[in-house]
Amino acid sequence: MNNSSLYDTVCAIATPAGVGGIAVIRISGSESFTILNKIFYKDFRNSNPFNISTSDANKIFHGYIFDVDEQIDEVLVSVFKSPNSFTGEDTIEISCHGGFFIAGKIISLLNKLGIRIAEPGEFSKRAFLNGKIDLSQAEAIADLITSATDSAHKTSLSQLEGSLSSYIKSVREELIKITSLVELELDFAEEDVEFVNKKEVKEKISNVILELNRIISTYITGKIIKEGVNLVIAGKPNSGKSSLFNFFLNSERAIVSNIAGTTRDFIEENILIKGILFKLTDTAGIRVSKDEIESEGIKRSYEKIKNSDLVIYLVDSNSKQVDIIDSIEYFKTYFDLNKSILVFSKSDLENDFEFIEQIIPENINYHKISIKDISAIDSLKVAMIEKLHLTNITNESDKLIITNLRHKNCLEKTVNSLSEALITIDSGMSGEYISLDLRNSLNSLAEITGEFTNDDILNSIFLNFCIGK
Repeated sequence: MNNSSLYDTVCAIATPAGVGGIAVIRISGSESFTILNKIFYKDFRNSNPFNISTSDANKIFHGYIFDVDEQIDEVLVSVFKSPNSFTGEDTIEISCHGGFFIAGKIISLLNKLGIRIAEPGEFSKRAFLNGKIDLSQAEAIADLITSATDSAHKTSLSQLEGSLSSYIKSVREELIKITSLVELELDFAEEDVEFVNKKEVKEKISNVILELNRIISTYITGKIIKEGVNLVIAGKPNSGKSSLFNFFLNSERAIVSNIAGTTRDFIEENILIKGILFKLTDTAGIRVSKDEIESEGIKRSYEKIKNSDLVIYLVDSNSKQVDIIDSIEYFKTYFDLNKSILVFSKSDLENDFEFIEQIIPENINYHKISIKDISAIDSLKVAMIEKLHLTNITNESDKLIITNLRHKNCLEKTVNSLSEALITIDSGMSGEYISLDLRNSLNSLAEITGEFTNDDILNSIFLNFCIGK
C-alpha cells in the first residue's frame, strides 16, 4: 500500500461472506459523506436525499440505497465524523440485508462512484497512521477477532486497551532517563567533568534487562494462549491412537480398526481442555512399512511430532512383552521427555503391569488409560496441563504476557543492545558508544508500538488482517 493511496476513500464488506441477516459495508475517507449523499434517500421513491455532511454524528439513519432510479436495498446508515471514528476519518457503515448479491451490488455502486476496495487491514492501518491506536493495539485487534478461548480473549482485550503500550512506555521513559544522563556528560566532555556514575548506570541498565527478560519469558505461555497447544498422539499401529483421538472429540472422527495401518495420514481437530485450546493430531502408526502410502503417512507423523508442543506416546499394554520393551526403549531414545507423556492404553484388558513397572526407568512417569475409564482419561488431561506448566493459565491472562513473536523479537533486540551497552561501559569506551547502544535499544523498543518502523513491516503486519478490518 503506497502512502498516496491512504488519501483515497475506501470501502469493504466488514461482515463474513455468506447468507445472513445483515451485511455491514464500511466506508472511510474524505469523500465518504459526499458520495453517500448521491445514493442514500429518505424514502423509497428516491425523491428526498439525505445530507449526511450536515447531519449529526454518531447516529443511525434509516433510508434507501439507489443506483439512479433502481432501488438496491432498504438500509441503516451509521455516521462517524472525523476525528471521532475508528480510523480517525469520516466513516460510514451501511447495514444492508445479508447475502452475496445485495452487498455486492452496493460495493459495485461505490466503486463506480470512485471509492476503491480497501486492502487487507487498511481500516486498522489508517487508525494507526492517524494516531487512534498504536501498532501493538492494531495487532491486538486481529488477535481478538481470532481468539478461540477465554484466556486468548482476555489477553487480546487487555493489549487492545493498552496494557502492553503502557508497559513499553514506562520502560522507554526509564531508558530515556539513562540515555539523557550519558549524553549530558558528552556536552561537557572537553571540560573533563563527570556527571555520571558508571556503576549506577550499569545497575540501572541491568535492572531494565532483568525486567525485560521476565516479560520475554512469558512468550511460551502467551503463544499457547494465542495459538493453542500442538498435541500429537503417536505410537505403533493398533496402540489405540484413533480411539483416544475419538474419545477426546466425543465423536467417531478417526477410523478405528483391528487392522494395523488404518491411519495413513494425520487427522487434526481442535478441542478445549480446561479452557486451553489443544490442536489435536492423530498420526499414522510408527513402524517400518513397504506400503508407499503408509510410509508417506509415517514420514508426516515424524514431522508433526518434531513440531509439536506435547506428545502422548501410546503403548498397547495388552501386547507382547518384547513389543512393550521395544516401545519403551523407542520412547526413551527418540522422544523429548520434557514434552512427551508415556501412556499405556487398553488397561481394561488382560495385561501385566507388574512387569511394565519393572522395566520403566525411574525418571519416566507413565499413565494407564482405557477409553472405558473416564476418570483415567481425566487424570491424563490433568497430566497434559501439568506437563506444560499451564495449571494456572486462566489466571495468567490477567497479567502482562507477550503473545506476538514480533514483540518478543523486538524485546530481545532491546536486551541485546542493552547488553552491548554494559560491555561498552566495562571496556572503558567513551560515552558516544554507550549512547549509541542505548539509542539502538530505544529504537527496538519503539518498533513494538510503531513509533519507529518502516513500510515493509507495516505492510507485512496488516496484510494478515481481514479485508473489512
